[in-house]
Amino acid sequence: MRATAVRRTALAACAVSLTLLVTACGGSSDADAGNGKSDKAGAADTSSQAPKAEADAKALSAAELETASLEQGDVEGHKVTKAGPDDEVPADGLKTDKEACLPVVHAMFGVAADGSKASAKRKVVTDPAKGAKKSVEDMSEGEVEDAMKAAFDLTSTLIALNTYDGAAGPDAYAGVKKAAAECAGGFNVTIAGDQQKIVSITEEKITGGDEAAAWTVVQDQDGAKSAYKLVALRKAGTVATFFSFNLTAGADGGAKFTLPTEVVAAQAKKLG
Repeated sequence: MRATAVRRTALAACAVSLTLLVTACGGSSDADAGNGKSDKAGAADTSSQAPKAEADAKALSAAELETASLEQGDVEGHKVTKAGPDDEVPADGLKTDKEACLPVVHAMFGVAADGSKASAKRKVVTDPAKGAKKSVEDMSEGEVEDAMKAAFDLTSTLIALNTYDGAAGPDAYAGVKKAAAECAGGFNVTIAGDQQKIVSITEEKITGGDEAAAWTVVQDQDGAKSAYKLVALRKAGTVATFFSFNLTAGADGGAKFTLPTEVVAAQAKKLG
């Protein structure tokens, strides 16, 4: 590609919003959320292992849930905003060819399980790296390509907090774990009318709250693989899900894409 064409492409890309939406395409490695490993038997269990005291938990009010949600300044190096309609897909827009996989798809897009009393959603995006001091017109072709990669090296995370009474919270969390275990080999999903294939769900290590689990979800669309990160965390009767994507690190199966542990740890801290 000629340098002028590369520069023109870069200028066009820079005009596009870098606030990555979960619907558009789909951190550090040790924090409060980082070192536990769930066994496969537990992942496949249909019931939560939560103590009875937690099963009797009361749902947070809508106001309490908002207070417990992340706000700007809670996660250093990240921008936090309230999620809007463009950042999510409604439940009726999500379909799978395997009914057992639906809870994990719902978790990816922050859809509450039955019995949720209140919900709150946030979008957290890593701050972009400081741009080069040169203008695009003064850059070499290699410098333009590097600048474009840096511009899109942002991790966007959709956080959904859903709160439940009694055993509904532990059951909702257990349902996500069960679905992730049963659908680890992949399935087909339709997202807002767009057909995609999930080729694998691989469990990762994470801790936080009363119980937590994490996975790498790999999607294949027209032969191109992209990786997402999914985390489910329960504190008493509230279940938090985190669904993350990075245009640069998540490409080619996401070998360099890490869990958003700083975001998970900050949210776990606010839940108490």
